[in-house]
Amino acid sequence: MPLVVERVKRISKHPSKHPSADEAATGDARRDRWRKHRIARRAEFVEAALRALDVHGPDLGMDDVAAEAGVTKPVLYRHFDDKADLYVALGQRGTEILFERLIPAINAELAPVPRIRMALDAFFTVIEEHPNLYRLLARGSFQDKSRVDADVVAEDKELIATALTALLGDYMRMFNMDSGAAEPWAHGIVGMVQNTGEWWLDRRSMGRDSVVEYLTQIIWAAIDGLTRQHGIVIDANLPLDENKVVRLSQSTASTEELG
Repeated sequence: MPLVVERVKRISKHPSKHPSADEAATGDARRDRWRKHRIARRAEFVEAALRALDVHGPDLGMDDVAAEAGVTKPVLYRHFDDKADLYVALGQRGTEILFERLIPAINAELAPVPRIRMALDAFFTVIEEHPNLYRLLARGSFQDKSRVDADVVAEDKELIATALTALLGDYMRMFNMDSGAAEPWAHGIVGMVQNTGEWWLDRRSMGRDSVVEYLTQIIWAAIDGLTRQHGIVIDANLPLDENKVVRLSQSTASTEELG
């Protein structure tokens, strides 16, 4: 599935010397073929690192990644400067995985409650499938993280909250409500979902479907209560007349109406 998000770039204190997928072609056919090969190879090693995370947990070493990829460490270091470079690549991949699932769910042309439920399920499905990646990024357990000038989870939270602010703001204006509440409300929802996700990964005291349903009902109760205060009654199970969808770009978010 093509990404609908242009990711805010991770900036390292020691930028990688290796080519990335967003770099423009040089016009030299031979050089560009080699560049594409190196980008593809690096992507393969990132996928190997994800598999190694499943086995070894957040404290995995470059030896573990090399073994999973079926290469020696020197080969791995041809594509990554160091562990910090691998950390940045894992963060980028984690963001891609999350946003590939989350943004289509947020933009689904569904009734309010099913739309909320689908977005929450997308988030919890990703962290359930990649718990060690989430722990690695959220808790900073990577040994060389101090060398990386980027907080992957904080950046993702900001992007999601910005997108949700735009979405809520458009709907609030549509109902002639004060849209100034959209930003704190969006950040509050994102923070609640993330904190609940971390708790759930640690405890697993209930299934994914249950925690998603509880959060869905909490979020909808807040929306329903606020709109009713303004004399607006929304049917939770009927699509709204206007379907606002999020369009994300680098560091910005906007919404548009789909007819």
